[in-house]
Amino acid sequence: MNGENETVARLLPKLPRLSELPERKKAASAPKKCDRDADLPGPPASAYTLLPWLLMGLGAFSNLVQGRTPNPWIGGAGLLAFNSLYITISFRAFVKEKRESRTTLVILAAMAAITYALTIFYGGTWLFFFPLLSLACGAVLRDRGLGLTIMVLASSAGAISGMEAGAVWDNVTLAYGTFLSGMVTAAVLSLSQTVRELRDTRQELARTAVEKERLRFSRDLHDLLGHTLSVIVVKSEAARRLAPRDLDAALGQVADIESVGRQALTEIREAVTGYREGSLGTELDRARSALLAAEVEPVVRLSGPPLPSQVEALLGWVVREAVTNVVRHSGATRCEIAVDGAPDRVRLKITDDGRGAPPAAPAPRIGGTGLKGLTERLTTAGGSLEAGPGPRGGFQVTAELPVDPVDGELEAELETGPGVARG
Repeated sequence: MNGENETVARLLPKLPRLSELPERKKAASAPKKCDRDADLPGPPASAYTLLPWLLMGLGAFSNLVQGRTPNPWIGGAGLLAFNSLYITISFRAFVKEKRESRTTLVILAAMAAITYALTIFYGGTWLFFFPLLSLACGAVLRDRGLGLTIMVLASSAGAISGMEAGAVWDNVTLAYGTFLSGMVTAAVLSLSQTVRELRDTRQELARTAVEKERLRFSRDLHDLLGHTLSVIVVKSEAARRLAPRDLDAALGQVADIESVGRQALTEIREAVTGYREGSLGTELDRARSALLAAEVEPVVRLSGPPLPSQVEALLGWVVREAVTNVVRHSGATRCEIAVDGAPDRVRLKITDDGRGAPPAAPAPRIGGTGLKGLTERLTTAGGSLEAGPGPRGGFQVTAELPVDPVDGELEAELETGPGVARG
């Protein structure tokens, strides 16, 4: 007994208060900036990584300044327009919505027109506009017709360069540089984006796993303590009533309280470790004992073949919480629990003769502890849950489940520890 008290003393300080759960959830779901930055593979690519490549146009600018370019006003206007469009493209390329917009494609087309006009008219160092145009296409297009576009630009660069008197190798080098600049830019930016998306996905999966485990534990704790404390209260009241006239019967109720407390410790340990499994037979025995202590006549009927352990466990949750509601709210004198099994489906029906559904109460802070949460879980497992006034008054809960769940759906539901409550 002392060992069990020590276990409770160790567990209770570690359990978060219900009022602290929303704040802790918010704090856990917000990643720390320093941790996020430390885990990223370097700084994210931005427009400033593309701007230094404008230095490739210094040759054309130098020719303009030195007066070696005919019609310098045309060349100057073309250089200014190309640089302005390139800078605009650089900043739009790293915003997905802007990158995929039609305006960006129009800007690329304008850059292409300026590039072809200037290189055909001037040639020489102005041909370096082709690698810059290819780089901008790689940053924007990435996988949308990128290969064909880069091939056209590389071929054009080689052809226009070949119109001048120069070495053939220079033409090939320019074409290859144009091709390489676009393809490498697209590959690097796409890879960087994929790495960061994968990291974000991994972080989201880890956060979801933590939230799922926290939710499972809160549901189990709510359902376990709610039922156990209700039984302890009912049996304590019964012991108090019996003590003046039948001490042996009162001691029997006290012994039951001790047994319930021991079982609660075991179930809390199992809930903490995530290995709790229910049994329909055990829950029916507990329900019978709790109803008798509350002076409610229990009537239990079982029919049909043996059920799989997973089905029994989920039906055990329904019995536990429905009977707890009968003891807490109904004011009933009789409660009938009927389990009708068939080769393919099983039906559990719990009916009392009390006042019916209690007045509506505010929604609980911990999700999944009401009829709505359990209905969703039974539906996911291929079953159903109905609750409402009984045919002869009182309140009735009816649950149906397939005997052979498909694709492990029922096992997944058991891991979350479903609960049921009226209203």
